[in-house]
Amino acid sequence: MWLRALRSRQWVKNVLIFLPLVFAHQWENPALATRALLAFAIFCAGASGIYLVNDLMDEAADREHPVKRLRPLAAGLVTRGQCWVASVVLLVCGAAAAWGLSRDFLFAYLIYVITACAYSMWLKRVMLLDAIMLAGFYTLRLFAGAVATDVVLSNWLLLFSLFFFLGLAFQKRFAELRSWGAGDEEPLRRRGYVRADLDQLRSLGTGSSYLAVLILALYLKDPYVAGHYQQPAMLWWILPCLLYWLSRIWLLAGRGEVSEDAIAFAVKDRVSYIVAALVAIIAILAKPV
Repeated sequence: MWLRALRSRQWVKNVLIFLPLVFAHQWENPALATRALLAFAIFCAGASGIYLVNDLMDEAADREHPVKRLRPLAAGLVTRGQCWVASVVLLVCGAAAAWGLSRDFLFAYLIYVITACAYSMWLKRVMLLDAIMLAGFYTLRLFAGAVATDVVLSNWLLLFSLFFFLGLAFQKRFAELRSWGAGDEEPLRRRGYVRADLDQLRSLGTGSSYLAVLILALYLKDPYVAGHYQQPAMLWWILPCLLYWLSRIWLLAGRGEVSEDAIAFAVKDRVSYIVAALVAIIAILAKPV
């Protein structure tokens, strides 16, 4: 029950913290890998604390939602008092551990906690700004990973992350809107959108997703990439894999088969695991040095 309340499935998003270390080709450094692992655990605690705050703010609306009504708080399986205590403990313990890692990492953690709380309490109801903030949270995880391991974060990676996750943020809103019945206009407005926005959200999301693939293609042409792989041309095969995965997500969302954000869907989706395995194999065949 508490694992569901803490959204343990969402911890997979914090894997982004490891990417700066991977792209810097420092993953074999045990000291840096340990710092990245600790940073991952800290952000998992912080994220769960924020999810509890989010559920507390949305309790009434969640009870009306066809899927979210099953969340432990909305379903009455845990109390509001228990959620507040668990949230405070998780956020404070996360801050203490972040302080022990480094002051810069604590700064990144506090930015995440403060902006995420503001998002849960108010900003997620502001049309378009909510999607931009969701994309920013993902990119902030990359920044936090770079700070924790003291590696330089590529500007290409930041740009790719921003547009890739902006596309997925629009997909999340598209899926949420589509899951509501035709007469549920008022609950939709509490998110800043109405059902008439579905087509526009699809356009914004697919445009952002494909722009992210273009940015990745430009990155693969960078001399920095050629210098870190023996077979850099192999990396171009990542592009069709990514195009396929993003296109499939949007097609399934349009059919109503993706009723949540794409990351949570991918955790349960066999095809997503196959695509991820192909990308990993391609990266290995490119022979990083």
